[in-house]
Amino acid sequence: MATDGRKRTNRQTVYATLRRKVLTMELPPGAALSENELAAALGVSRTPVRESLILLAEEGLVQVFPQVGSFVSRVDPVRVADAQFIREAVELTALDDLPEALDPEVLASLDDNLRRQDRTGITVEDFFALDEEFHHGLLRLSGHGAAWATVSAAKGHLDRARRLGLHDATPPAVNADQHRAILDAVRRRDLPAARDAMRDHLRAVFADVERIRARSPELFASNGTSTPVRRNIVVWD
Repeated sequence: MATDGRKRTNRQTVYATLRRKVLTMELPPGAALSENELAAALGVSRTPVRESLILLAEEGLVQVFPQVGSFVSRVDPVRVADAQFIREAVELTALDDLPEALDPEVLASLDDNLRRQDRTGITVEDFFALDEEFHHGLLRLSGHGAAWATVSAAKGHLDRARRLGLHDATPPAVNADQHRAILDAVRRRDLPAARDAMRDHLRAVFADVERIRARSPELFASNGTSTPVRRNIVVWD
């Protein structure tokens, strides 16, 4: 049983590591994935790597081509649009369930989050983490914090596209202002304004994605398909 537990832990760790590196673009769209090189880099056997690649393939983040190899998938515009739809459906609906008395601890954490978003010199990855925390916090405020796991699982392609947008399109400060507008409306109990601000914010993110897609089409799948690009795997320390 202890051995089975270690195997599960290995697989979970490898899966989480590879998924994070795909989402942060450290393993970019089209990168070749060698089971041997990944196993050596992570200090594990090939089995948890193979199992993790299967899980990532089920999410559409990895593609396996028989007799060719495994590759990080290109960003799929269809999955991006689906994830955007899920986010709007969940996050806008959650605003309707805000209680009369808002949890002061959650409000305090959201205020602190906004202060950290305003820091000078904030990196894209720092802002991305704060953005995730902010939206999760709003769901917690409405009593639907557990729904964030479902949202997160559905938005791998959207997250990759958003990171491209944060690097190249909308500055973090603009996103922070949009977050502040949402929270201010929530505090005023002006739910129509909160919904409008949330919808505008989420759709602005999607507009950034479309601009990146138009400028860098090689990073995106065409018509939901993706052909492999023979690039060397990114090896990390």
